[in-house]
Amino acid sequence: MQDNYIAAGVRTPFSRIDGALATHDAVELSVPVVQVMSARLRPSTLPDFVVWGSVVPNLGWSNIAREIWLDAKLDPRVPAYSVVLACASSVTAAVAAGGMLREGQRDLALVGGVESMSRVQIGLDQKFSDWLRHFLQARALGAKLETFGELRWKNIRIHIPAVVNRTTGKSMGEHTEETAKEWGISREAQDKWALKGHRRVIAARDRGFFDDLIIPVGPAVHDTIPRADTSMEKLAKLPPAFDKTSGQGTLTAGNSSPLTDGAASVWVATEAGLRRLPDGTPYARLVDFEITSVDLADEGLLMAPSYSIPRLFERHNLRYADIDLWEIHEAFAAQVLANVAALEDKSWIKRRTGIERDFGPFPWERVNPNGSSIAIGHPFAATGARDLSQCVKELFAMPKGSRAVVSVCADGGQGVVTLLERP
Repeated sequence: MQDNYIAAGVRTPFSRIDGALATHDAVELSVPVVQVMSARLRPSTLPDFVVWGSVVPNLGWSNIAREIWLDAKLDPRVPAYSVVLACASSVTAAVAAGGMLREGQRDLALVGGVESMSRVQIGLDQKFSDWLRHFLQARALGAKLETFGELRWKNIRIHIPAVVNRTTGKSMGEHTEETAKEWGISREAQDKWALKGHRRVIAARDRGFFDDLIIPVGPAVHDTIPRADTSMEKLAKLPPAFDKTSGQGTLTAGNSSPLTDGAASVWVATEAGLRRLPDGTPYARLVDFEITSVDLADEGLLMAPSYSIPRLFERHNLRYADIDLWEIHEAFAAQVLANVAALEDKSWIKRRTGIERDFGPFPWERVNPNGSSIAIGHPFAATGARDLSQCVKELFAMPKGSRAVVSVCADGGQGVVTLLERP
């Protein structure tokens, strides 16, 4: 198989729920992104196919990728399909797109993800929904009256989607509180990591790093979540967000990623596909990837990357120091700190993965140099594309042969890790 490449794309600003992007649904957030991406291609060219992710369901569509493409008023002959793997949806979409590329047949895929947390639909309880459907299907007045008589008032309830794991009934924050306690991750360490992220995002924005990665949408022209005025003192005053009663809660609104609206994209291409992109587009070779799932009864919900990375590194005979850039998605500061603590524990790696090799000390100074999800925001399915695009731009400025890792944890005890290289 030929080499595949990831090329940087664009995204909307990321905005806190009920903020600047609150009037845009998931399709409306995505349309300007795919329009700008397509407009930048060489004249008379379009992507060969589109892959898009979205986590939160909507009754208005099933294949959101196709709806986005059609609403963008682009060539309807371009196929589009959707991918869902929780917070790792769009990085999974990139991996899936790479498997479909064939030099000379399909050379270029437009990949991305979106989440509109401000426009989550409220539904009906299943029993009430069943009754209402039967009532509407009844034709004769007698049938309608008979069906109406079957209504049980206790079943007239609405269904409000919640950000919880269906199997355990716990939120990602509740699961991560358990992980923080298991790994001894302190509140102070979490707040320090969160503060570092805000400072890095503000510094990157001030020097123009995001200028060619973000397009304005509606009233939003840049990310609205980064805080230039935050401090350890302000973070320390925030109450626990998930464990509010034990007195041991360490996760707060300040060291957790916020509910966010936004859409993001990248290109996935063969060498021929790269020639269809604008000159100067940053790109990197997709060397390999690893998708891992863990047993929720035996391991933390968001700990899968600590399994993926040793397996990936074992295949390529790598040590941590061989990676010049690490982009680690931050659902929570505690999740980042716990995963790296596991990666630094040789006995844990051997016990959990069977791998005995020493990967060396972890290079913390190479992680998220321009910030990540705590300060930027986390629109679930858009995060992987944002991570990839940001990483590729960073890596493209490094010497040839430099390597990067993009790691995204996901609800359900899953994670996706990609290994990239500067050609």
